[in-house]
Amino acid sequence: MTRISAIARLLGAALLAAAAGDAFAHGFAGKRFFPATLATDDPFVADELSLPTVSRRKTGDDPATLETDTSVDFTKRITANLGVGLSSTYVSLKPDGGEPQRGFDNFAANVKYQFYKNEERETILSVGADWDIGNTGAKRVGAESFSTITPALFFGKGFGDLPDDWKFLRPIAITGLVGVGIPSRSSTTTTNDEGDADVERHPHTLAWGFALQYSIPYLNANVQGTGWSEPFNQLIPVIEFAMTTALDRGASGTTGTVNPGLIWAGRYVQLSAEAVIPVNRKSGSQVGWVAQLHFFLDDLFPTTIGRPIFAN
Repeated sequence: MTRISAIARLLGAALLAAAAGDAFAHGFAGKRFFPATLATDDPFVADELSLPTVSRRKTGDDPATLETDTSVDFTKRITANLGVGLSSTYVSLKPDGGEPQRGFDNFAANVKYQFYKNEERETILSVGADWDIGNTGAKRVGAESFSTITPALFFGKGFGDLPDDWKFLRPIAITGLVGVGIPSRSSTTTTNDEGDADVERHPHTLAWGFALQYSIPYLNANVQGTGWSEPFNQLIPVIEFAMTTALDRGASGTTGTVNPGLIWAGRYVQLSAEAVIPVNRKSGSQVGWVAQLHFFLDDLFPTTIGRPIFAN
């Protein structure tokens, strides 16, 4: 059996298993299931694998460049509340009228600690840090030669504690983050063929964003049944806001995207698709899309690779 064939069979088995079950055991606070989001990191610590996440959109104006990113993300719990992760992204750039460029972006690593969970209030709080590892990717696709570390606070809150008069708002939940991007150096100096020096300054940035969700599974289980059949009874409409604001070193302004979409959450796997809408001209000029196949390893393999390394 080839490696590709083995992976295909694993994905197929996971999808069949997902279709067979409608219960969740992943990303819970009380009765609230928090799905994995695409543009903003979720607050819970889990064993999970995104394989793949694919996004496509055009950037720039003259010439515009069609960028396609294909990512793999893996996270592993060290303890029940502490996890680490790794991610890799393959980038394809096709400028209008230009030569295509392909290669890997910088590799990234992260750590997250979940320090608070309130089951009754459906609340989760975590702290963590993301490390974009400089000089590990291809410069031809824009990989930076410097690293950026982003410590952040992550939060999740479900509204299942609303009074009966507001019961149809109970399926709403919000997750989000706020962090500060810290580059490993303040600037980069390059010299052109004529010997002229060009200095590019690297500002600190405020990374912030949130995701608003309306859970049909929560509505059915805890508010009022819809009578919908699969797959519609497992849908979670979502809209994400992923933003970055430059803070200093001569830079200013905010870039980012608004991502409306749908999540289908099964017991072992999740399928997601969102539009990617730039918030302003600096963020891009055209609407793109992103889609993800996400595996809950802690539910798929609860006694082996899906359990914490140091389990209680």
